[in-house]
Amino acid sequence: MQPRDTDTRCLLIDAMGTIVRLEPPAPRLRAELARRFDVEVSLERAQHAIGEEIRYYRAHMHEGRDSAEVRTLREHSAQVLGAALGESADGLGGDSLTETLLAALHFSVFDDAPGALREARSRGWRVVVVSNWDASLSEVLARLGLGPLLDEVVTSAGAGASKPDPAIFRCALELAGCRPAAALHVGDSLDGDVGGARAAGIEPVWLNRDGLPAVQGVRTITTLDELEL
Repeated sequence: MQPRDTDTRCLLIDAMGTIVRLEPPAPRLRAELARRFDVEVSLERAQHAIGEEIRYYRAHMHEGRDSAEVRTLREHSAQVLGAALGESADGLGGDSLTETLLAALHFSVFDDAPGALREARSRGWRVVVVSNWDASLSEVLARLGLGPLLDEVVTSAGAGASKPDPAIFRCALELAGCRPAAALHVGDSLDGDVGGARAAGIEPVWLNRDGLPAVQGVRTITTLDELEL
């Protein structure tokens, strides 16, 4: 266990919806099915199938603790996708469908994320991503160019706990060598991020990108450019 340094400041930050986003996957799924298999599906069918896959993934992401388990999780998620596509997916091989699903899931970085992470690092803060995700998150963030801006990546699969469980935040603090009182957590979910951070004794900052009604007593920003450390 890493000792806690009383002088260490730490920025804990969520991934999905905070520093990265998922581009609309249904149009990409339709395009991949057409390109790979000459299969045409409606946008509504593709949206339904992606929705079913996402629901399955969210319920099982904790099973993706290492690369082998991530592969199995993706295979099972692709099976759910295929079942939701119905007759359109008949005859499509498991590996091919898994590859199609992965090609449809395209992540991008919010424009305000790199600058905020660099600013925190320049001020001597340790930066730790805390996210409900499988073990592949580090690879995703590295592929997007965010790896060098981060000190640690903590996933729910790796920690054995999902936000808002305070255990995942405590895991991040231990890795960072930081006391709860010396940390901030930024995220877009009132329940998972704000509620979970508070339960761990960490000051939360709600990233309200969607202009939702203000919540009394919650420190709120609408863009990471507004984050004050």
